[in-house]
Amino acid sequence: MTFKQRLPYFLFGLTLGIIAVFFVFDKKDTTFDYGPNARVLKNISTKKTIFSEVVKTAILSKQIDTAQIFKILKKGNVDIWHKIKMDTCIKYQITGRKDLKNMTLTVKNCDSTAFIEKITIE
Repeated sequence: MTFKQRLPYFLFGLTLGIIAVFFVFDKKDTTFDYGPNARVLKNISTKKTIFSEVVKTAILSKQIDTAQIFKILKKGNVDIWHKIKMDTCIKYQITGRKDLKNMTLTVKNCDSTAFIEKITIE
């Protein structure tokens, strides 16, 4: 068989394999957190979240809801290039996506806690 004859069989098998893997992993609720953005967000979301007084006042004055904060912490954009390393913590800027693009969180990611220092609403 020539290459032109084998190519359709290969593409057909590859397509079936991709579809099968997609459905198997979709039912298992598996995540693929291999990019730097996803790894930082997963690391932050697994830790205990502590709000600063500034953030607590923003929540109490109803400028922002805690559901919005956790949505940003789950699916936001992390500015990895401008992180600030401290003694045991790393400070990140996390911006929301889609309808929360105007909100930016300043999060200090420590060993056992994630401390949300500031919320900027543009």
